[in-house]
Amino acid sequence: MSLTTSMLTILLMLMLLIMITPPLLIFYLWRRDRNQREHSVLRNFPILGKLRYIFEKMGPELRQYLFLNDNEAKPFSRNDYESAVIAGKYKSRIIGFGSERDFEAGGFFLQNALYPTNRNELRVDQSTKVSTWVYELDEDNLFTRKEHLVERDISPYLLKEEDTVIIGEGTCREPFHVRGLVGQSAMSFGSLGDRAIIALSIGLGRAGGTWMNTGEGGLSDYHLKGDVDLICQIGPALFGVRDEDGAFSVEAFKQKSALPQVKAFELKLAQGAKTRGGHIDGSKVTEEIAQIRHVRVGETIDSPNRFSEFHTHTELLAFVERLREIGGKPVGIKLVVGKLKDIDSLVREMARSQIVPDFITIDGSEGGTGATYQELADTVGLPLKAALPYVHRLLIEHGLRNRVKLFASGKLITADKVAIALALGADLVNIARGLMFNVGCIQAQVCHTNRCPVGVATTDAKLQRALVVDEKSYRVTNYIISLREGLYNMAAAAGVRSPTELSQEHVVYQDPDGRVRSGYDLSH
Repeated sequence: MSLTTSMLTILLMLMLLIMITPPLLIFYLWRRDRNQREHSVLRNFPILGKLRYIFEKMGPELRQYLFLNDNEAKPFSRNDYESAVIAGKYKSRIIGFGSERDFEAGGFFLQNALYPTNRNELRVDQSTKVSTWVYELDEDNLFTRKEHLVERDISPYLLKEEDTVIIGEGTCREPFHVRGLVGQSAMSFGSLGDRAIIALSIGLGRAGGTWMNTGEGGLSDYHLKGDVDLICQIGPALFGVRDEDGAFSVEAFKQKSALPQVKAFELKLAQGAKTRGGHIDGSKVTEEIAQIRHVRVGETIDSPNRFSEFHTHTELLAFVERLREIGGKPVGIKLVVGKLKDIDSLVREMARSQIVPDFITIDGSEGGTGATYQELADTVGLPLKAALPYVHRLLIEHGLRNRVKLFASGKLITADKVAIALALGADLVNIARGLMFNVGCIQAQVCHTNRCPVGVATTDAKLQRALVVDEKSYRVTNYIISLREGLYNMAAAAGVRSPTELSQEHVVYQDPDGRVRSGYDLSH
């Protein structure tokens, strides 16, 4: 009897506590918010104002998953995101019923041939299969989704030997031979965590015929985990190739050049989303990153806007030549096209001096980054599809086009977008965010905070636990090979035998009013 009474007493006390706690909490928040000074709406309407801030905080997720249609979200729509993820997870690019593209809007289109190329006529090397894992879907209902991994040997879709893109031919002791047209754009260790870098390195190495750009953060051991060719990027802060005082170190550069996996070097003059030096928040600067970059632990890093080693076109080209001579490997530059006179005068100086970078990477202003300022990302620099044809034409006019390869980057995450860039003048294409999607990125857009919820753009060990290296590495492999397969589909449709043959004659631009301009006209 006493036990029953005690239980009833406890139950009544719990019920009373449950009834009293919410009003007390509301009263506390009401008093606190009514007296604070930072938020005007909370002083007059503490409860409604609190709800407003809650919904504001949830807004990006609500829009992404509930309110925006499949083609509306920025910087990538749901269709863009899913196209990249499905290619990596299932190695599939199949859709049903029809395209969701807005065909009334302006845009680029590939000109298909009346008599397309048959599959057996394509110049493609399928001699060595790639062993990978892909997902197969068993059940996909409202409340249940079941799938399993299966091992597969897939065709690599490599270029034939005669179509190999050779960077630095005739200028370097060790030219860089590339058998695939798509690779990883610059992403630094530090901006991405070590697990993401390892997954990318292993996945790209397994795919073969591709490359990995280290980003300006320097070469780490994680970049070397996979058997992948590396382009070692050098930014204005000279991370990885500088001495303790921050000056260029010939010895450190020689050490990097001697590594067999390092195939080329890229001087980063600018990046599409930030035409300035790089930025990494101090919370991301671990002891390991500080050691690689030769900086202090925990300090925010803002690279200089430009190199102190050169200030003119002549000095830039002399520095390119110096690095090429020291390392014996191709050296290129990465830039953002903005002031057209500057680009024109740079190409003129190349023609005059006959010192030409082995490649030029053209990054469109629509490109991504781990961290930048809004005003730079939104307004500075030209988009890729305006910049690429301009540089391509300049090099032709000055007789230099056959001496320099053009890399293009800027939201080129599907095979059709890559094909358009190739047709507009690119030799090779860099991709960053499409590969990030395939190591787990969900577009949370908190890359600059070190709080990436899926462990991709963070150095926090607890958050990185979400990223399973082995599984994500296979998605990277599948994604790159799927893109290469898609490029051969585009080449066949255009009536050529290899995607290396895509040119301006194969692309048109439709204005919103329906008028059509040829790709050749776009660069004139």
